[in-house]
Amino acid sequence: MSVQPSATAAPSTGGPYNVASLYVGDLNSEVTEAMLFEKFSAVGPVLSIRVCRDVQSRRSLGYAYVNFQNSSDAQTALLNMNFDDMKGRPMRIMWSQRDPSLRRSGKNNVFIKNLDKSIDNRALYDIFHSFGPILSCKVAEDDSGTSRGYGFVHFESEDSAKDAIERVDGMLLNDRKVYVGPFIPRKERMKNRDTTTFTNIYVKNFDPGMSDDELRELFEAYGTITSCKIMRKDDGTSRGFGFCAFQDSDAADAAVKRLNETEQTGKKLYVARAQKRAERDHELQKIFHQKKAERQRNYQGVNLYIKNLDEEMTDEDLKTAFMGYGSISSAKVMTDDKGVSKGFGFVCFASPEDATKAVTEMNNRMIGRKPLYVALAQRKDERKAQLAQQMMTRGVIQPPMRMPPGQQPMPVFPPMYMQLPPGAVAGSRPFIPSLRPQRAAGNWNRPGPPFLMGGTPGQPFMPHGTMPMHRAQRARNPGRTSNQQQRSGQRGNRGTPSYAQAHPTSTSTAQSTEGIGIDTEKLARSTPQEQKQLLGERLFPKVREIDQFNSGKITGMLLEIDNSEILHMLESKESLRAKVEEAMEVLKAHQANGVADTAVKTTK
Repeated sequence: MSVQPSATAAPSTGGPYNVASLYVGDLNSEVTEAMLFEKFSAVGPVLSIRVCRDVQSRRSLGYAYVNFQNSSDAQTALLNMNFDDMKGRPMRIMWSQRDPSLRRSGKNNVFIKNLDKSIDNRALYDIFHSFGPILSCKVAEDDSGTSRGYGFVHFESEDSAKDAIERVDGMLLNDRKVYVGPFIPRKERMKNRDTTTFTNIYVKNFDPGMSDDELRELFEAYGTITSCKIMRKDDGTSRGFGFCAFQDSDAADAAVKRLNETEQTGKKLYVARAQKRAERDHELQKIFHQKKAERQRNYQGVNLYIKNLDEEMTDEDLKTAFMGYGSISSAKVMTDDKGVSKGFGFVCFASPEDATKAVTEMNNRMIGRKPLYVALAQRKDERKAQLAQQMMTRGVIQPPMRMPPGQQPMPVFPPMYMQLPPGAVAGSRPFIPSLRPQRAAGNWNRPGPPFLMGGTPGQPFMPHGTMPMHRAQRARNPGRTSNQQQRSGQRGNRGTPSYAQAHPTSTSTAQSTEGIGIDTEKLARSTPQEQKQLLGERLFPKVREIDQFNSGKITGMLLEIDNSEILHMLESKESLRAKVEEAMEVLKAHQANGVADTAVKTTK
C-alpha cells in the first residue's frame, strides 16, 4: 500500500498537540541530538531537539522531541522519514501530544491481536493508514525486539477507528485471522471480567514425579481436554505447577470444584481458574490491603509504643510493668540480630480504656535508670505527617509568603542550632549570621560551645541587623537593663517553681547517663530553656556526624521533641539516625514546595 498524504495531515491547531512538534520513538540508545538534527534539518529549520534521558544515569530513554519552525516541514518529515532506519532501528514518528489525557483515555484507539510475528510497526501502519489519519501505531515487543503478537493503532477520529474495526476484524493477515476491536483500559477490563466462565485451570502441589500424561488422566474424566502441560525447569525437573485447558467451561468448573483440596499421593491439590499475572497481583494487593486495614482497626487505640527501656529488660519484665493497668494481649521488646535490646518495645492491651490509663500513668515514670516514654503506637507515615504538622503549627517551617510582583520573598528557615564565634559568651546577644551563603556556611562550622539561636525552641530566624522589640528597647535604655533583669529574675524565682520542684527525681538518677555525659540531676534542676541548651550541646555534634551540611537545621527541629525522646536518641545511634532521616525528608519536602512556589511566581 502507498502512503496517502491525507493519512497524516497536520492536525488542527485547536487540538491537544503542537502542530510543529514531532515525537520520535523506538530510538537506539546511542542516538544523540546532533544525529537527529543532522537528519531532520534537511527538511526545514529546526528550533530545538531534545532526547529524553534518565535523571540519574543520563542514559537515553529511547524517544525524543523535534520542534520545527513551520508545521509544513514537520508534516513533510512525518510523511517521508517515518520508519527510516537510524543506528539499526526504524524510527517511529508521530505528532507530539502534550496532553496525556488523550493518550490515557483510549478514545479512538484500536487493539489488534493474533498478529503474525513478521508484522512490524511499518507493516501495521501500511495496513491501517487508508482508514484515516493515524496519531500513533505500535506493535508490542519483548526485550529482544520480537513481536508479542498484538498492537495498537490510535486514530485521530472516531469514524476512522470504527471503519477499521468493521473492515479488518476477522480478516486473514499473513494466513492468520486477526481480532480488531476498541481498546479497553486495564482498569475497566479488571472490573468487567467474567470469572465464572473459564476453560483454563491452574494446578499445583502435585507429586514432583508426575508426568503430563498422568496429569491429563487425572482431569479428562470431567471433559474433553485440549492441552495439558506441567511447567519444568531447564534441567527437566518439575516446577510444581501446571495448566490444563478444557474445551468446555462447564467441564473446567466441575474439575475445579471436585479436585481442589483433594489428596493425591499424600498431598492436597490446589486447583483453580488460571489467572494472568496482572490479575493475580491485583487480587493479592487487594487481600494485603484488606488484612492491613483489619490489623489497623484491631490495634487502634490499644497498642502502645514504649522506649527508653533498659538493656536488661525482657518481654516478661515489660509485661509485668504494665499488667496493673488491664489485660495485656502481647508485650514485646524489640531486639537486633544478636538479641540485644534496641531500647523500645510494644504493649498491646485488650481495651482502649486500659491503654489510655497506661499512657497517662506510665509516661515519664522512672523504670530503672531512665524515664519511660509511652505513647500510642503510630505508623511511619502518620509520624511523618504529625512531625510536619507540628513544625508548621509552631512556626518552625512556614510556607513562603506571597509577595507583590517584582519583590523577592523573605527567606524562611527552620530553627538552626548554631555555634558561637570565638570569644563570645553564652547568654549574650546571639550571633546572627549573614544571609550570604558563604558567611553562614563558615560560621556554622566554627568551633565553640553550641547554643540554640534565639534562646527558645521554635523562635523564628531573624535576618542580620534586626532584633526583637524587647532588645531594641534595652538598646535605647541601657541604664535600665541590668536592674530590670535583676528584678524580673527575682520575681521569676519567687513565683515560678523550678523544673526540679515540679519533677522530683530519685537519687538513682543523679548519676551521669551512660554514654551521653549529662548529669540528670542537673538536668532536672534546670529550666526548660536550659534543658534544651544542655541537650543541644550533646545532640549537635552527633547530628553533624550524620549530616554535616544541614546539622544546624536538623538539630533545631529535633530539639522540638520531648526531652525523654532526645535522651533516647543520644543513647541509641539507630534511633538518632532514624529521626534525622525523618527530619531530612520533612526539610526536603518543604524546600521543594518553596522552590515550586517561587517558580510559579516567577512565571507569573
